[in-house]
Amino acid sequence: MANVVVIGTQWGDEGKGKVVDLLSAHANRIVRFQGGNNAGHTLVINGERFVFHLIPSGILYPDTRCLIGNGVVVDPEVLLEEIKGLLDRGIAISPKKLGLSERAHLIMPYHKAIDIARESAKGRSKIGTTGRGIGPCYEDKVARVGIRAIDLTELDVLKEKIRANLREKNFYLTNLFGCEPLEYKSLLDRYLSLSHELSPFIVDVSAELHEAMGRNESILFEGAQGTHLDIDHGTYPFVTSSNPVAANACIGAGIGPKTLDSIVGIVKAYTTRVGSGPFVSELIDETGNYLQEIGQEFGATTGRRRRCGWLDLVVVRYSARVNGMNHLAITKLDVLTGLDPIDLCIAYECQGKRLENVPAKLSALYNCSPVYEEMEGWKEDISGARAFEELPKNAQAYVRRIEEVVGVPVSIISVGSGRKETIFCKNPFDE
Repeated sequence: MANVVVIGTQWGDEGKGKVVDLLSAHANRIVRFQGGNNAGHTLVINGERFVFHLIPSGILYPDTRCLIGNGVVVDPEVLLEEIKGLLDRGIAISPKKLGLSERAHLIMPYHKAIDIARESAKGRSKIGTTGRGIGPCYEDKVARVGIRAIDLTELDVLKEKIRANLREKNFYLTNLFGCEPLEYKSLLDRYLSLSHELSPFIVDVSAELHEAMGRNESILFEGAQGTHLDIDHGTYPFVTSSNPVAANACIGAGIGPKTLDSIVGIVKAYTTRVGSGPFVSELIDETGNYLQEIGQEFGATTGRRRRCGWLDLVVVRYSARVNGMNHLAITKLDVLTGLDPIDLCIAYECQGKRLENVPAKLSALYNCSPVYEEMEGWKEDISGARAFEELPKNAQAYVRRIEEVVGVPVSIISVGSGRKETIFCKNPFDE
């Protein structure tokens, strides 16, 4: 059996949720390994829409077990709301079905207050954070003052950590930003209540995965956001606060690198980005509006309009390198139907020089212009295609050109939002 990692190759919103859902049919366990509820995965199952923020997308399969790894920062209230929302829709969620790593750090109300206050103070320099406290929570983790899920089971430890953190955070909020302080007793009472609800879900995810691998079970590792939002490898500082790259599946779940078999990179058939930051192939015209409208490009978490542009293969090629990808999954190919011609960005030009890689220098990246390769479009409805040969010739050529430029074979092609609207060229679990 194989262990497979699914990551985004762009700036998130590539359609990872659908691919994880499809691959979950071949896995015994699904693990979310980084990020927080600043990310959202949208699924359409039998015409019904589901949006997940913390719970892995594979939760809809009755025989899979889903785990939230230590690399995820978890807002307990959001997690419980998500559990309740699924229960209200008749989907059974219990500690037997879902586990939360004892080592996962918790997002606290002061993290969200600081996140919002900082972003407001930046004015035009804001980076586009969702204000959900993700960054400040990761900061506390690195500063060794964070509150972990396991602390919910040790109330004396929880009380002291909240007291110490609140003293520092309130000073910061009131003196620097002029915000109201948070009250200790009400915050503590709320988290004491949360501890009773969440404690049954808290497990040692690393040990559980080790035992599952010993039984030769298949495990699917689910990342959030995308490679170019990675804190190390993305368009810094317009990035998230964690590492969405494949290597972090090991750190964020507590397993060794030799246990990973396949890395699947999700590529939207065009490019989108939410929030601020450079975007070389962005289209601020009718075509960009068309992609936004037909692709329904609104953030699953924030509802914000996504910026749209032609597929940037410089970005995807970079992601292939840093993730060690051996499979590509192309999503939303159907959105390009009716556009003719279609441009592919295969390189950048900056001050008269051709660039094959994404520059780290932000000023250079802002001055890059796309080098396009024009391809013929197609008008045929492709949503019914279930084999690569059933795609129009021009759609086939588009996919093949992506493979050539990126240097990674395409294994999955999504031709619609539904589960069945998918072409499997190769199953990543068949390694």
